[in-house]
Amino acid sequence: MAETRGHIVFVVDDDPRICEALATLLSSHDMEAMTFGSAAEYLAAAKPDVPACLVLDVQLPDINGLELQSQLEQGSCPPIVFITGHGDLPSSVRAIKAGAVDFLAKPFKEEDLMRAIDAALAQSRESRQKGADQADLRQRLASLTPREREVLPLIASGLLNKQAAADLGISEVTLQIHRGKIMKKMGAGSFAELVRMAAALELPVSRRPEPRWPAR
Repeated sequence: MAETRGHIVFVVDDDPRICEALATLLSSHDMEAMTFGSAAEYLAAAKPDVPACLVLDVQLPDINGLELQSQLEQGSCPPIVFITGHGDLPSSVRAIKAGAVDFLAKPFKEEDLMRAIDAALAQSRESRQKGADQADLRQRLASLTPREREVLPLIASGLLNKQAAADLGISEVTLQIHRGKIMKKMGAGSFAELVRMAAALELPVSRRPEPRWPAR
């Protein structure tokens, strides 16, 4: 795989002239490009693991761009910018609802395309960062002992130490020791940060029922 500039733009269009023109345009903006003449070529190609954008023509010789978008929803897919010479409102609405960054009709303005590509690459970077942060959190979670993994959702749900300890059948002192180790292993600088981590990990929380007061 050729070295990239830290990001890449994939172009899928069955017109070689369009592919060549877009590759030249992207190069002038210091962007690496890989071009493909069909959806099958794109799917079969090895791709660098960097922030990416997919500039995708709607009309392709095998499956159309909208069908490819639907297939890619099931796996890892870079943000898509559609380009088409046969655009219609239903197609554009379908593409945007499915997550496309933009839907541009040919001939489009260079600045419109570059604005869309910049937005797509920014979205890709953000998504990759979130994925990396999530992987890091899961690695920290995996460092906890089984008992600590039981304690974490209890305290993150707002239970007092004595309540969480009672739920687990342990002493409050032991619970506090577990809590300190959890804070250290998770790298949480505050309880609020630990709660945010638990939420990001979608840990199940334990909430006691509200007390029922007798009617007067």
